[in-house]
Amino acid sequence: MHVEERMLCTDSAGLPRASTVDLEDAMKKAPAYLLLMVAGALTLPGRCQVSTAEFISFESAKPVLRVMGESLPSELKQAGSQLDAKAWAEWVKKEDAVIRQRLETGEEDTLTNLLRFGVTFTKEYQIDREYLGKYGHSTLVNSFGEHRADDLIRALRSPSAGERMQQMRVLLENKGFSFDTAAERDRLKEYLLANLARMRDEFNAYREKQKSAGIEERSQLYADRGISLDTNLWPDFALDLQFRQMLKTGLLKPGSVRRIAVVGPGLDFANKEYGNDFYPLQTTQPFAVMDSLARLGLADPASLELVTLDISPNVNVHLQRVRKAAAKGKAYTVQLAWNSAVPRGQDYLADFVKYWQTLGDQIGAVTKPVPVPPAVAGETHIRAVAIRPQVVTHITPINMNVVYQRLRVPEPELQFDLIIGTNVFIYYGAFEQSLARANLASMIKPGGFLLTNELLADKVPSQLVDAQRLSRTVSTVPLITDYMFCYKRDPSK
Repeated sequence: MHVEERMLCTDSAGLPRASTVDLEDAMKKAPAYLLLMVAGALTLPGRCQVSTAEFISFESAKPVLRVMGESLPSELKQAGSQLDAKAWAEWVKKEDAVIRQRLETGEEDTLTNLLRFGVTFTKEYQIDREYLGKYGHSTLVNSFGEHRADDLIRALRSPSAGERMQQMRVLLENKGFSFDTAAERDRLKEYLLANLARMRDEFNAYREKQKSAGIEERSQLYADRGISLDTNLWPDFALDLQFRQMLKTGLLKPGSVRRIAVVGPGLDFANKEYGNDFYPLQTTQPFAVMDSLARLGLADPASLELVTLDISPNVNVHLQRVRKAAAKGKAYTVQLAWNSAVPRGQDYLADFVKYWQTLGDQIGAVTKPVPVPPAVAGETHIRAVAIRPQVVTHITPINMNVVYQRLRVPEPELQFDLIIGTNVFIYYGAFEQSLARANLASMIKPGGFLLTNELLADKVPSQLVDAQRLSRTVSTVPLITDYMFCYKRDPSK
């Protein structure tokens, strides 16, 4: 069975209720316990308005193909004038599958970050950036890696393993690893440590490249890397600053935002901040965005609709599960954690702390956070917010690849006022970014906006034009600059 249509569903009050996910992809990639969650989520009641996800047509892609020329993928260059709609459709579907396969390498990175930073399964020292660079060249750091790998394997094979460990175990078993014998566990340990060494080499290479790379190159830095779902709160803070600036300059008006899409909302599995693994799996960006817009008076959370666009079965199933719980009146609790050991400038940190202290109060209520393990208690700061069920039901997850797909939204009321994508487009090169830009433009209402912290390749004319760029120094040692790019859909087109 292949589900082509995605449902934007509403209850009798017109609020979003349930959406489908691509069951064919989910059945191929998700473990059985996740599929049961999907099946349950699809039983939510409501009347539905259908919006179809479709691959970008040959006609729509022609401007990109024409301008990119020698930068096109080899298969397209070889096809030349013989490339037609049928060949294009076949190529796009094949490349869509290739992008989705990159999720597995991203999961390997998540597993490696869990190995480096996890505190629930070991008391060994964490392998931070400094130690990562020394791995393989320091007997001390090597011992950290060895002990952490042993402890992680022990946790993975435990019958009482939690959801995080269950997902990683499924990943490893699908790759042919077993926990049954000492020899098989030794083979698994070799794999874990080999991935740690790979991450070290990639980290060193990226650090060197960043020294001379311009903004455009940095915005495509991970084009050959696995796609990771891990996230943290810093992009949400940058978006909050962007909303404030847009309100101040008149780009956004009070009450003007009614419909949003978030591309790649992420799943806080092995937090990019410092690998926190002591709280349940969660997604935070959709709720942080809703909270900021409500606080600034840009949106009413009672009527705001938010759609997530993601290729990950794990993300889509997670959101389906929390929507199902919300339909029964259960709040969604998020743990808002940040780590003070990560370098940040004093002014930037002070503004972030102010943001963090009130985050969530527009859409939920403060609740007791999970305890912070002693190993990170001095550096990890945490609040918890229980998000109101009525807010959670306003989120509709859709399984869609924005590089090669778009929602068919001809009706103005289904087009988006805002589309947001942070730490997403960095995984793609100029050609893929240009296709994504065209797809996103078709889904944004005239005068609406695309916000991203990566510069999108703009060699191809599109309906999106630069409206505003913000930059702010996050840290001086090392020098870290955050960017936010605002593109506006030309209201005349």
